[in-house]
Amino acid sequence: AAVLLASTCVEALRAPDVQAEDTRVQLQGTWLREYSERGVQVRRVLALEPGGDFHETVRVQEEGGKVTEYAHEGTWLYDGTNLKRRYTLMNGKPPSRLNLPFATFAITFDSRNEFRGVDHVRGHKVHYRRLSVDASSGDQGR
Repeated sequence: AAVLLASTCVEALRAPDVQAEDTRVQLQGTWLREYSERGVQVRRVLALEPGGDFHETVRVQEEGGKVTEYAHEGTWLYDGTNLKRRYTLMNGKPPSRLNLPFATFAITFDSRNEFRGVDHVRGHKVHYRRLSVDASSGDQGR
């Protein structure tokens, strides 16, 4: 009975690690987040690579039609609850050491191809949809 109890306890301890690893694998790929804010349209494409790197492109279109694009890079991890990103390049330049940008969101999956996140510190909420392998078109993943 003691051996059975011990093996059950070991499995219970390993289960969260297995679930976290499954989520890490599920997060890998390219994700789309589109939203409007004060008349500005924003399109973010986030690529989470298996090795822990990420690339993010941001397209901002103002009401008057002016478009600005950004490209960011860094590293990501999933800690079992939160998707965490540390930016190492902001639009091609290293961020200031005094203001290292991080993004941390507690995430939940709506489906295999959609997740939501909440930044409990800043109160931001996000919603991402998975894009297909070819993300060059704005119609991918719909």
